[in-house]
Amino acid sequence: MTQTLPIGLTITARVPASSANLGPGFDSLGLALDLCDEIEVTTTASGLTIRVEGEGAEDVPWGPSHLVVRAVERGLESAGVWADGLDVVCRNVIPHSRGLGSSASAVVGGLAAANGLASKLDPALALSREQLVQLASEFEGHPDNAAASVLGGVVVSWTDSDCPHTGEREYRAVRLEVHPDIRAVVFVPQERSSTAHTRGLLPEMVPHRDAAFNVSRAALAVVALTQRPDLLLPATADMLHQNQRAPALPLTTLWIRRLRDAGIAATVSGAGPTVLALMTGPLPDELRELAKEDGIDVLDLPLADGVSVT
Repeated sequence: MTQTLPIGLTITARVPASSANLGPGFDSLGLALDLCDEIEVTTTASGLTIRVEGEGAEDVPWGPSHLVVRAVERGLESAGVWADGLDVVCRNVIPHSRGLGSSASAVVGGLAAANGLASKLDPALALSREQLVQLASEFEGHPDNAAASVLGGVVVSWTDSDCPHTGEREYRAVRLEVHPDIRAVVFVPQERSSTAHTRGLLPEMVPHRDAAFNVSRAALAVVALTQRPDLLLPATADMLHQNQRAPALPLTTLWIRRLRDAGIAATVSGAGPTVLALMTGPLPDELRELAKEDGIDVLDLPLADGVSVT
């Protein structure tokens, strides 16, 4: 039986950005970055109010179709609770359409906020992290960004075929313990990118040698990220998607080549245009200044833990 939440419950979810693929791990490897949106949800007597501050405030709908609102409602439904009314405040800092998982963060934050409200009513109603990964990935269609925002750190994620019991696709992920010397720098261009468009550039079939190359490098990436950061450069090489997307991302492609020529493990972050660099030392000043001249924001970001609620 669905339980109705009392009026006046408030929860705040803090959810990190994410970067997916990390080079060879297409739709499977991801990491959480300490660039966090906040979502505050309060139960009210009736209706829906939503306010959006910061990134995307002028671009997203302020109503029931907002991704956070849809995620909150899905989370409440999954926990077996309901609210007669909701007041939702989104404080956004994650750039939209830049390859930093803003949509996955919105979904994870909304689900986590709903989960927090349900837990305040009854801790026994709380959804597990595994359930949050599943629900968020159903919105996204793949688990890499969503799992990173839920679990934090670096994740390996995968999709099982349709479950024989429910008929639904199962999304799974595990978190890796990352080597303490590894840090991230992201290069964020001003232009935006459409995931649907860049996915459309990928071929249906790939050569066997390219598939074998990526399998070996994705396996090596796990070793590099956890034990051998000196192997990050070869471990982030890719043959399946970055060259294919290059015509749509000329500035991104230029900076990946420039950084890798300097010995820095750089990849497209998700669908771009952001570039992710994984490093154990400081970014050279001349590269930082050159990026600024190209109109690129350079952010030094620690890896983050997963979504939290207060």
